[in-house]
Amino acid sequence: MVNVGFICEGKTEQEIIESTNFQDWLNRNGLRCVNPVFDVAGSGNLLPHRLADIRDTLFRNGANIIVIITDLDQDECITVTRQRITQQDSQVVIVAVKQIESWFLSDSTTLRRLFSDNTFEFINPEAEDNPFATLKRLFELKTQRGIGTKPMLARRMLKYGFSIENAAQHPNCTSANYFLTKLQTLASAN
Repeated sequence: MVNVGFICEGKTEQEIIESTNFQDWLNRNGLRCVNPVFDVAGSGNLLPHRLADIRDTLFRNGANIIVIITDLDQDECITVTRQRITQQDSQVVIVAVKQIESWFLSDSTTLRRLFSDNTFEFINPEAEDNPFATLKRLFELKTQRGIGTKPMLARRMLKYGFSIENAAQHPNCTSANYFLTKLQTLASAN
């Protein structure tokens, strides 16, 4: 069993990591989540000098590896985002393209359930500059209801069955697929 500490850019990522669905997936794949799951409240806080104490806490709590989850946002490319955070020993940086909410757009199974639309599919979720705004429009159009804040959307998606596994199966959501594949590689390497 590999012990993984998670550092999240925001509350949405933290909600996903702490979800029962994801915790079950970790266990099935030989991984264990080390508590607490940290929310650093913004990508600007994902800098080496701000992460040192968090990393120390996770290692003291038994982490073998630390996974940082952040959004690409307006960075030019994933490499730029990773360089800003910098590489550290026993650390992996996962970058959601463009934002973590693109993973929600990729989970057709859950959105079909929420929209009562058995044919719904979003073709290119990672091409959306602002997937949260896209989801907001879709929810208003399909359900005549808003979605509130990003963490509220995350809780709603999770309640209706969102899983990174579903998102990773979407042919145009490579960052979710990379995330799960990278975690499985970490498990098999130990």
